[in-house]
Amino acid sequence: MKKTILIIGAGGVAQVVAHKCAQNNDVLGDLHIASRTKSKCDAIIASVHDKSAMKQDGVFEAHEVDATQSDAVAALIRKTGAEIVINVGTAFVNMHVLDACIETGAAYIDTAIHEEPDKICETPPWYANYEWKKRDLCAQKGVTAILGAGFDPGVVNAFARFAIDQMDEVKSIDIVDINAGDHGKYFATNFDPEINFREFTGTVYSWQNGDWQENAMFEVGKVWDLPVVGPSQSYMSGHDEVHSLATNYPEADVRFWMGFGDHYINVFTVLKNIGLLSEQPVMTAEGQEVVPLKVVKACLPDPASLAPNYTGKTCIGDLVTGMRDGQETSLFVYNVADHAEAYREVGSQGISYTAGVPAVAAAILVANGDWDAGGMRNVEEMDPKPFFRVLDRIGLPTRVQKGGLGGEDTTWEEYLG
Repeated sequence: MKKTILIIGAGGVAQVVAHKCAQNNDVLGDLHIASRTKSKCDAIIASVHDKSAMKQDGVFEAHEVDATQSDAVAALIRKTGAEIVINVGTAFVNMHVLDACIETGAAYIDTAIHEEPDKICETPPWYANYEWKKRDLCAQKGVTAILGAGFDPGVVNAFARFAIDQMDEVKSIDIVDINAGDHGKYFATNFDPEINFREFTGTVYSWQNGDWQENAMFEVGKVWDLPVVGPSQSYMSGHDEVHSLATNYPEADVRFWMGFGDHYINVFTVLKNIGLLSEQPVMTAEGQEVVPLKVVKACLPDPASLAPNYTGKTCIGDLVTGMRDGQETSLFVYNVADHAEAYREVGSQGISYTAGVPAVAAAILVANGDWDAGGMRNVEEMDPKPFFRVLDRIGLPTRVQKGGLGGEDTTWEEYLG
């Protein structure tokens, strides 16, 4: 059952993935991590050993690779003997890493949709622009590719599938992501600033009334009263999982809501209005070509640096409504994570933790055969119950509120009886 693992990336999420793979190397076997800068990989491995995270003695090696070069990634897969690749690098490398996995036969897992540096907010559904074009090839070659296996996308897709499995008919899926934590900085993003800002500078796509609806960012707001974090202001946002859920459940309205404070909105608005969030290059007076968004990224704190002083909790969940036995019904399926606890365990803040842990759970399920699909799948196309069992064990337990928000609160297994 053991499978050699190759982790692509060396940021905050990769740190979590590395620690969690080490904690489960009795299942996952030999471990490798690679990025453009090998010293970052070395530092992550050192942190694993500092926390004595390896469950049993085994291989954990660092490598240098340019993940935009499919041939180089394929060569590294062959060199390491990797059977499962967990891609937690920038979203700009997804298709290159996926191509390398298809070439070598290694299973592929990622946590977000592929993006091109010079394009923002492409025609929906976004997966159809890139990953889904390789679906037939994955099936022909029997290559397992699990797309969007972070938290959102990822766990929230499984939350939706779990709730829908309890219904005869689904009417709506509202995904709510609230980070009630405090990092103590004047302004910072919880993950790669470039990817973070790109999510919010384009059109907000939602799937409602059987068609794609378009709104501007911060146009549609709502206060959600969630477990633990309480009433929180959120705004309808564009996000990856809307695009696969809308395709797999076209009869349901599918919306994504993310929490934002006034300070974030004010800073974001100023940066956007003066052109500093543009992905298109500009020429300085000195004749130097720069991309404004990359300059802003370089000026902001590294998201990994937020971890030591981050406090508070996150609550991320799905409110799903539908019909069961002729009656209207709803479920809120969710998780609460703690920033400080994540830092104590793996040296990362809670946003990285919630993104990285599910990717390792998916790798465990591919390794043991439960999710070894032999083709390309989004998370909602897989049985969520084995996923929840692993997540419960390795740090992200799933809970359910019967009747929707504020209903009787149980574990997912208690709900099933």
